[in-house]
Amino acid sequence: GVGMGMTAPVSITAFPAEDGSFQQKVKVSLRIPSQFQDSPPCPTDESIKIEERQGMTIYSTQFGGYAKEADYVSHAAKLKAALGSDAAYRKDSYLCNGYDPPMKPYGRRNEVWFVKE
Repeated sequence: GVGMGMTAPVSITAFPAEDGSFQQKVKVSLRIPSQFQDSPPCPTDESIKIEERQGMTIYSTQFGGYAKEADYVSHAAKLKAALGSDAAYRKDSYLCNGYDPPMKPYGRRNEVWFVKE
Protein backbone atom coordinates (compact mmCIF):
# COMPACT_ATOMS: atom_id res chain seq x y z
CA GLY A 1 0.00 0.00 0.00
CA VAL A 2 3.00 2.34 -0.19
CA GLY A 3 3.63 4.26 -3.41
CA MET A 4 7.34 4.67 -4.05
CA GLY A 5 7.37 6.08 -7.58
CA MET A 6 9.70 4.87 -10.31
CA THR A 7 13.42 4.64 -9.68
CA ALA A 8 16.43 4.46 -11.97
CA PRO A 9 17.97 2.44 -13.26
CA VAL A 10 15.52 -0.27 -14.17
CA SER A 11 17.82 -3.26 -14.38
CA ILE A 12 17.00 -6.42 -16.32
CA THR A 13 19.15 -9.48 -15.81
CA ALA A 14 19.34 -11.27 -19.14
CA PHE A 15 20.28 -14.91 -19.46
CA PRO A 16 21.62 -15.24 -23.01
CA ALA A 17 20.87 -18.25 -25.19
CA GLU A 18 23.54 -19.87 -27.39
CA ASP A 19 22.81 -17.37 -30.19
CA GLY A 20 23.03 -14.38 -27.79
CA SER A 21 19.27 -13.70 -27.69
CA PHE A 22 17.41 -13.48 -24.39
CA GLN A 23 15.99 -16.66 -22.96
CA GLN A 24 12.39 -16.55 -21.75
CA LYS A 25 13.62 -16.05 -18.19
CA VAL A 26 14.61 -12.49 -17.22
CA LYS A 27 14.76 -10.79 -13.84
CA VAL A 28 13.64 -7.16 -13.48
CA SER A 29 15.15 -5.18 -10.61
CA LEU A 30 14.14 -1.77 -9.31
CA ARG A 31 16.08 0.30 -6.80
CA ILE A 32 14.27 0.88 -3.52
CA PRO A 33 14.30 4.65 -2.78
CA SER A 34 16.72 5.79 -0.07
CA GLN A 35 14.03 6.60 2.50
CA PHE A 36 12.81 2.95 2.38
CA GLN A 37 16.18 1.16 2.28
CA ASP A 38 16.54 0.57 6.04
CA SER A 39 13.03 -0.86 6.34
CA PRO A 40 11.50 -1.66 2.93
CA PRO A 41 7.76 -2.35 2.70
CA CYS A 42 6.98 -6.07 2.60
CA PRO A 43 5.76 -7.19 -0.85
CA THR A 44 2.26 -8.68 -0.95
CA ASP A 45 2.95 -10.52 -4.21
CA GLU A 46 4.96 -13.74 -3.74
CA SER A 47 6.78 -13.24 -7.05
CA ILE A 48 8.37 -10.02 -5.75
CA LYS A 49 11.53 -10.47 -3.70
CA ILE A 50 13.67 -7.89 -1.94
CA GLU A 51 17.34 -8.54 -2.59
CA GLU A 52 20.43 -6.65 -1.61
CA ARG A 53 22.79 -6.22 -4.53
CA GLN A 54 26.37 -6.42 -3.36
CA GLY A 55 29.05 -4.15 -4.76
CA MET A 56 30.46 -5.33 -8.06
CA THR A 57 32.98 -4.40 -10.70
CA ILE A 58 31.54 -4.23 -14.18
CA TYR A 59 32.51 -3.85 -17.80
CA SER A 60 30.01 -1.46 -19.37
CA THR A 61 28.90 0.11 -22.60
CA GLN A 62 26.39 2.94 -23.01
CA PHE A 63 23.98 3.80 -25.83
CA GLY A 64 20.99 6.07 -26.43
CA GLY A 65 17.47 5.77 -27.76
CA TYR A 66 14.47 3.68 -26.78
CA ALA A 67 16.18 0.35 -26.07
CA LYS A 68 14.63 -2.90 -27.22
CA GLU A 69 15.84 -6.45 -26.63
CA ALA A 70 17.67 -6.42 -29.98
CA ASP A 71 19.56 -3.25 -28.95
CA TYR A 72 20.74 -4.82 -25.70
CA VAL A 73 21.74 -8.05 -27.50
CA SER A 74 23.65 -6.05 -30.15
CA HIS A 75 25.50 -3.91 -27.60
CA ALA A 76 26.28 -6.95 -25.45
CA ALA A 77 27.86 -8.60 -28.53
CA LYS A 78 29.91 -5.46 -29.21
CA LEU A 79 31.07 -5.31 -25.58
CA LYS A 80 32.00 -9.00 -25.69
CA ALA A 81 34.03 -8.42 -28.85
CA ALA A 82 35.75 -5.35 -27.37
CA LEU A 83 36.75 -7.29 -24.24
CA GLY A 84 38.14 -10.22 -26.18
CA SER A 85 38.97 -13.54 -24.57
CA ASP A 86 41.24 -12.23 -21.77
CA ALA A 87 38.57 -10.49 -19.65
CA ALA A 88 37.02 -12.62 -16.89
CA TYR A 89 33.30 -11.92 -16.49
CA ARG A 90 30.11 -13.88 -15.89
CA LYS A 91 29.01 -15.53 -19.12
CA ASP A 92 25.66 -16.89 -17.86
CA SER A 93 24.00 -13.48 -17.46
CA TYR A 94 24.42 -9.75 -17.95
CA LEU A 95 22.53 -6.63 -16.90
CA CYS A 96 20.54 -4.31 -19.18
CA ASN A 97 19.91 -0.92 -17.58
CA GLY A 98 17.59 1.91 -18.57
CA TYR A 99 17.74 5.25 -16.79
CA ASP A 100 14.95 7.31 -18.30
CA PRO A 101 11.15 7.53 -18.03
CA PRO A 102 9.22 6.51 -21.16
CA MET A 103 8.12 10.10 -21.88
CA LYS A 104 11.72 11.37 -22.27
CA PRO A 105 12.25 11.44 -26.05
CA TYR A 106 15.85 12.73 -26.28
CA GLY A 107 19.12 12.16 -24.45
CA ARG A 108 18.15 8.68 -23.28
CA ARG A 109 20.73 6.52 -21.51
CA ASN A 110 20.95 2.74 -21.59
CA GLU A 111 23.80 0.48 -20.52
CA VAL A 112 24.87 -3.15 -20.77
CA TRP A 113 26.90 -4.46 -17.82
CA PHE A 114 29.05 -7.59 -17.69
CA VAL A 115 29.91 -8.49 -14.09
CA LYS A 116 33.63 -9.06 -13.57
CA GLU A 117 34.57 -12.39 -11.97
